Amino acid sequence: MAHNMDSSRAASGLGAAGTRALTVAALDPVPIFREGLSALVHRTPGLRWLGHAATHHAALQLCDQLRPNIVIVDSGLDPNCHLIRLLCDGDPALVVIVLVRDSQRTPGFLSTAVAAGAHATVPRSADPRRVTEAIRRAHTDRRYVDPALASLTARPKRHTTAPNGQPAAQGNRPQMPLSRREYQVLQLVAEGLENSAIAKVLYLSVETVRTHVKSILRKLSARDRTHAVTTAFRSGILIARPDDAVDPTTEIRTSQTR
Repeated sequence: MAHNMDSSRAASGLGAAGTRALTVAALDPVPIFREGLSALVHRTPGLRWLGHAATHHAALQLCDQLRPNIVIVDSGLDPNCHLIRLLCDGDPALVVIVLVRDSQRTPGFLSTAVAAGAHATVPRSADPRRVTEAIRRAHTDRRYVDPALASLTARPKRHTTAPNGQPAAQGNRPQMPLSRREYQVLQLVAEGLENSAIAKVLYLSVETVRTHVKSILRKLSARDRTHAVTTAFRSGILIARPDDAVDPTTEIRTSQTR
């Protein structure tokens, strides 16, 4: 993985002229889309590109290390919105913008994304002007829906109340029984990595990884690692890689490693 970066600049969010810029990262498995987002951010005053990640565990690492102001998430990478929820829970100040693929342009997905914490939803096919508008509006208002999606999101709310005063159910939001770190470990187990390799990727001790694996097995009522992965895919905790994704040799790229 590539981790080289100017950490002081990344932390301060200062642009070339010394003015504070909004820092932006993308979580997208498709090179042409994230290159387009990078170019858009680079040419937009007041925005600064931090980098991208192509998998769930790499996305969590990127956000932990670089702490972007804005993260743009491909809906195809997170169709059940588990990653969105983990990102929002891990950093309440983070603004999450979802680029919605045609296959996810449904009231169900959009309400689930909002319930998970997404601040803005924009069609993945939107032109650059609409994407930059979403970035600015989401950061300012912490709520933005592209006009093309408005008719699908008229009813869903972040918090609704039932007649008895109790919070109402948030649609078919899949449950996530795992912690943020357990989710990362399970992703890597599903990729075939052994504990020692997972420890190197996540900068953990092997014993800590073993502890996480034991917890995953217990929470998923799984007999072994293979059973845990199978259960996770069947329940929607893990998803198959999008059809148009490539197998990344380096999952994290920062603006200083271009």
